[in-house]
Amino acid sequence: MGYIRIGTIINTHGLKGEAKIESYSDFDEIRYAKGNTVLILVNDELVPATVRSFRVHKGYPLVAFEEYPTINEIEPLKNCDVYILDSDRHELPEGEYYFDELIGMEVEDEEGYLIGTVIDVEETNGAQNNLRVEREGQSDVLIPNVPFFVKKIDEDANRITVHVIEGLL
Repeated sequence: MGYIRIGTIINTHGLKGEAKIESYSDFDEIRYAKGNTVLILVNDELVPATVRSFRVHKGYPLVAFEEYPTINEIEPLKNCDVYILDSDRHELPEGEYYFDELIGMEVEDEEGYLIGTVIDVEETNGAQNNLRVEREGQSDVLIPNVPFFVKKIDEDANRITVHVIEGLL
């Protein structure tokens, strides 16, 4: 059974035990729906917590948990990571992928020449994310994760085909 980190408790908010969370999820409304259970990593142990309420304030999710009804009880959880079970992962539409699904895939050009392996997907403040591709004996290369460059993702073959232009590699 695997786990996915969906956020980190970065502070408290108010006296009623709300946790301010730095989110790593695109589905906060689903993850923190009232009654859902998440797991909080406390002292190297994943502790279940039931969502009592969820709202967004100044761009951050504020989540209250049944098990931590006051500020005094939630305060010790600052800097603790929040997880869900891998099986609770939201299914994405066809053609969309979670970052961790791309990591480890081999990258080749349109002629079938192996470029390297995806070791990270880096978020930018811009319009796209970049695939960080580790190349044997060379420095890593960043490939924009946009349709112009990423032509095909073959999950069965664990391979990404990219369009290479001058200066990309």
